[in-house]
Amino acid sequence: MMMQPNVHYAELKDSYLFAGIAKKTQKYLEEHPGQRLYRMGIGDVSQPLCPAVIAALHAAVEEQAAPGSFHGYMPECGAPFLREAIAAHYAERGVDLSPDEVFVSSGASDELGDLQDIFARETAALVIEPAYPAYVDACVIAGREIVHLASGPENGFLPAPPQDARAGMLYLCSPNNPTGAVFSRAQLQEWVDYANDTGAVILFDAAYEAYIEDDLLPHSIFELEGARTCAIEISSLSKTAGFTGTRLGYTVIPKELERKGLNVNSLWVRNRTTKTNGVSYVLQRGGAAVFTPEGQAQIRAQIAVYKQNAKVLTDALRRCEIWYTGGSNAPYIWLKCPDGSDSWGFFERLLREIQVVGTPGEGFGSCGEGFFRFSTFADPQDTAEAARRLIALLGNSTN
Repeated sequence: MMMQPNVHYAELKDSYLFAGIAKKTQKYLEEHPGQRLYRMGIGDVSQPLCPAVIAALHAAVEEQAAPGSFHGYMPECGAPFLREAIAAHYAERGVDLSPDEVFVSSGASDELGDLQDIFARETAALVIEPAYPAYVDACVIAGREIVHLASGPENGFLPAPPQDARAGMLYLCSPNNPTGAVFSRAQLQEWVDYANDTGAVILFDAAYEAYIEDDLLPHSIFELEGARTCAIEISSLSKTAGFTGTRLGYTVIPKELERKGLNVNSLWVRNRTTKTNGVSYVLQRGGAAVFTPEGQAQIRAQIAVYKQNAKVLTDALRRCEIWYTGGSNAPYIWLKCPDGSDSWGFFERLLREIQVVGTPGEGFGSCGEGFFRFSTFADPQDTAEAARRLIALLGNSTN
């Protein structure tokens, strides 16, 4: 029989959002050789890996050079030393985890798609829009029904659970990408209660929790009562410790989480031991260094750089009298396009007139049209220059 391709790929948009941005910026540079761009769009970091991580990586490489300390295949679910370090990190916030509830991964983006394996194809997925596009694309590829829950300024881009119970998978992201909105304890508790009442499972994307400054806001969904029976948490060291190019993250699945008589933690163990060979020893040693006192102090200093970038950009937006949210407790700034512009039109204007690259809100779903996202991960000097150019261009704009 002839091979049958997965026809759901044909249902995807022509290109992934950030691939489209890269194509447009590359075309602009070809037309304007030598032009300097100020990239406030894609969420890649600019600060290098911290000294504690670098030292751990070097030491681990040296271990791999000697027969007595060489490591081959690692445990598929993660090395015990890293799982224990992550569990201890949660314990410092009052969240009690056993190390075998922590699964080491090659990054949050991989897990957010791979976790679909443990949900039946007929399980619908709820996505709050505006949404990180990979949530939607992974569901489209899987042939899964998607329930789009709209959000906007009227609810702070943090909607309450829907009245119906059509979806069994609930994608939540807090602090949110792209809007920078952060669920309060009361708001997140409402989602936890909803999931337990309906039998749904929350996929909680906590990739940006390290940017939360307000002690009243939850860093982990497992700070909420009842979350251990309805939630999976996915996190990453990319934006926390600069691992965007190094690739390391982790997923937490409590042992209490069960559906239809099946234990979800056990399902994921079986999935990982079938589909992966684990993350390299060297990278896991580097990751473990993040959770040492020295590593924590160093990454907090780097995060402070990005928070200062956020202040520089939000100060500029206030001077321009442009509405925005985010930038506080989150590394993203979500603004209303001035003068009634559409988001791709505003993208082109910034690119061509002041060489500043951001992300059009329409790329995060229909609810994002008319909005725009800035990332705060750029080099501080580039951020300051981008802010200066924004003020020069938009200082007299009206919303």
